[in-house]
Amino acid sequence: MARGINKVILVGNAGSDASLQYTGSGTAIATLSIATSESWKDKQTGEQQERTEWHRCKCFGRLGEIAGEYVKKGRQLYIEGKLRTEKYTDKEGVERYSTDIIIDELQLLGADPNRERSAPQGQREQAPAPQRGNGQHPNSQRSNGHAQPAPQRAPQPAMAGGGDWADDGGVPF
Repeated sequence: MARGINKVILVGNAGSDASLQYTGSGTAIATLSIATSESWKDKQTGEQQERTEWHRCKCFGRLGEIAGEYVKKGRQLYIEGKLRTEKYTDKEGVERYSTDIIIDELQLLGADPNRERSAPQGQREQAPAPQRGNGQHPNSQRSNGHAQPAPQRAPQPAMAGGGDWADDGGVPF
């Protein structure tokens, strides 16, 4: 029989800034909460319904340090990891269980909701436009026979695993 698969993939929003702590041996541990939401139309009433699920996540080492620096409340995230359940005893002596997602891969998606958008042009970093097909940016417009490049975004930090991510910071599939 197969050993089994324990894999979690989430795309959601950080519920708060990542909390960064260090163990006695100096290993970084970042704890973050991620909200995922789903919506549907109720078949009986016709009303729009929504449900939000909260996930407690942890990452360790260099990935934990990066998460502690870049994961801010409201930021959209893509994560891959595994579930881990641990047993503990609360203050009243009752045994309880806690399930966390241990993050192996982390990617920042979209724009940083907390970033100031009015930074002077000279202080803003810009990434080169990706080359596709005929060498023009896919969002370019032609006027007077010259291509006008689309606005460019600041580069995002590489988060983990050395994965080959899309040029626009998107999900790798």
